[in-house]
Amino acid sequence: MFASVLMVLMGGLVSLMPGGAPAFYGIGFLLVAMAAAVWVRPTELYAAPVALPLAYTIGLFFAGGSGDGFGGVLQNVFTGLALHAVWLYAGTLAAVLITLIRKAALSLERRRNRQRTENGGRGDGREGGRQGG
Repeated sequence: MFASVLMVLMGGLVSLMPGGAPAFYGIGFLLVAMAAAVWVRPTELYAAPVALPLAYTIGLFFAGGSGDGFGGVLQNVFTGLALHAVWLYAGTLAAVLITLIRKAALSLERRRNRQRTENGGRGDGREGGRQGG
């Protein structure tokens, strides 16, 4: 939702610029994609890379310009998706990488916590058994 709202705002801003400024929209999407991947809740980590292309497309409805009716607007959206797909791929790839790094860090933290509880709270990391010889 966060990314969609930001991309609608970005699309409205781009529509006010002369020439449409597709690079501005693409860079804005890249930043929004990275922010969304960083700020998403840990339980929804895999949703960020899936939702971001949808947010990009929603924003294009506002950035693509006005056409002749709904068909013209759709034509502008599809043209924008075709011509500026590199921004879409770059933002989605950045979100995937950030998501994978966050997931690995969370798994590592969970594993360390589990090992602490299995060792009975001891911090020395030794297994239980007889001491001495």
